[in-house]
Amino acid sequence: MAVQIQEESLLSVCELTKSFGGNKVLKGISFDVRENDVISIIGASGSGKSTLLRCINLLERPDAGRIIYRGQDMLSRANKINLYRSRVGMVFQSFNLFSNMTVMDNCLTGQIRVLKRCREEARKRALHFLDKVGMAPYINARPRQLSGGQQQRVAIARALAMDPDLLLFDEPTSALDPEMVGEVLEVMRDLSREKITLLVVTHEMAFARDVSSEVFFMHDGKIHERGRPEALLVQPQTVEAREFLSRFMQ
Repeated sequence: MAVQIQEESLLSVCELTKSFGGNKVLKGISFDVRENDVISIIGASGSGKSTLLRCINLLERPDAGRIIYRGQDMLSRANKINLYRSRVGMVFQSFNLFSNMTVMDNCLTGQIRVLKRCREEARKRALHFLDKVGMAPYINARPRQLSGGQQQRVAIARALAMDPDLLLFDEPTSALDPEMVGEVLEVMRDLSREKITLLVVTHEMAFARDVSSEVFFMHDGKIHERGRPEALLVQPQTVEAREFLSRFMQ
């Protein structure tokens, strides 16, 4: 069946599939992301959530399907991947900062190399976003000198400095100590208030409930159920979603 791509969509994922060896991880996933959407993706470990984000960002190449960004199929435009990744940024659960660089240089490198900004302009943008996430005092620190929560906030600032249309978050709090989770979630809440488009893989159900415009429940490589958070998280329609959510409601 042909997938109808919405003209107003920022990003359309169309019948995406991905296998590793004989294990089919994504099984024909389709959805649209519109500007200002905040979509939370929930589901058990192994349901395909992180693989979906990595395929969208083209860190993994899908076996089949299309990824349409602003009307262009990015799977057929390999020469535009770095520019595409700057517009569809990603924040990882393990931070992925350059350990041999200072906080400032982490936020400058992509701007200078990919966006071809002059160092002065790139530094101004970096300072703006480091200040936004409360990390401006640490511009000369290296990642090993920072807490996990601080590293994640730097990673968010680095992604924002690229002026992305869409930010992908792959379980951004899962590697953090419990006391650091709140500070990162509050930064993400601020981004949602500023109408930044977000696609978030998360196990933080309160965040999904309070911030999302829509929630996807993934199961066995598919979007098994989707809906408004006040509906899906309170009255899930499928047995699998009810069983998954019951673990968080006890």
